[in-house]
Amino acid sequence: MIDEIFPLILISAVLLSSLVTGLVFGFAIVTMPGIAKLSDKNFLKTFKYIDEVIQKNHPIFMLVWVGSIMAVILTLTLGILLLSGMEKILLLSASSLYLLGVQLPTVFYNIPLNNMIQELDINLMKDSELEKSRSGFENSWNRWNNIRTLNGIVAVFIWLVLLIRL
Repeated sequence: MIDEIFPLILISAVLLSSLVTGLVFGFAIVTMPGIAKLSDKNFLKTFKYIDEVIQKNHPIFMLVWVGSIMAVILTLTLGILLLSGMEKILLLSASSLYLLGVQLPTVFYNIPLNNMIQELDINLMKDSELEKSRSGFENSWNRWNNIRTLNGIVAVFIWLVLLIRL
């Protein structure tokens, strides 16, 4: 029975992880380059507004983001029991890359940087404070977002190869 539902669980993990990867990809190639053109004050306010949607636990966002983690862990657990050889290696590689290369940087780098922006009272800050806050945020956030984007793309690609092989 488990071997019959495993492909469906794997497809769910790939779908949800693809949505997460698409989100961070969209930030990397559209959102951040777009708001990069704004003044320091407007950049910080815009990012803060965007992040507030996430911080307020938007239900669909949370379903996709947390669901991807749960689906990957479930897929990994079942796959370790069911798969062998190259299929097991592909599963372990993709799952590790996604959990360690997408979710871990999110928790340890992107979220703390987001929280830093949320704590700012942007309207009361002087231009020099705005510039300092932005420079302490933007490059680091973009670097970690690019890392998680690349890792997500590679993980999804590996899972797709696994699906073809099953």
